[in-house]
Amino acid sequence: MITTNRPGAPGLDQHSLRNAFGTCPSGVVAVCGLADGARVGMAVSTFVPVSLAPPLAAICVQRTSRTWAVLRTLPALGVSVLADGHEDAARALAAKDGDRFAGLATDTTPEGAVHVLGGPTRFVCSLEAETEAGDHLIATLRIHAAHAEPAIDPLVFHRSGFTRLLEGTSR
Repeated sequence: MITTNRPGAPGLDQHSLRNAFGTCPSGVVAVCGLADGARVGMAVSTFVPVSLAPPLAAICVQRTSRTWAVLRTLPALGVSVLADGHEDAARALAAKDGDRFAGLATDTTPEGAVHVLGGPTRFVCSLEAETEAGDHLIATLRIHAAHAEPAIDPLVFHRSGFTRLLEGTSR
């Protein structure tokens, strides 16, 4: 059962809301850059194409993220859509501690955007704006370059786990 926050209705608790949000499948992206010569990155499950003109996308990140505090200061960010099969990469990039890039194939652009290799799409971006949204920030990213490999299937996050697209389900 999902509760609501309408006047006179039972309160909306975080557990119920998390379950409701979990029914919405999303892609998983890696947001990475080079800070003082070291790769810095995180996994994000809220990535939204926003505008073609100008070219913009948005991600949502926790306000308390120490990683975003570093990434947001960088002149270039690599946004990599992770591929079906990148489950370990997503978990590593979401970890609080340890080497998030151990065993992960990456490349770095001359501007310092770091990309995870093998995914269906890579973008080179810069931070355009941030908007406070409760316990998260909505970060609008300006897209400077994009490369797509449409034959590669994306990693999908759904019901608090990873799943895949089914063959023949496109219309």
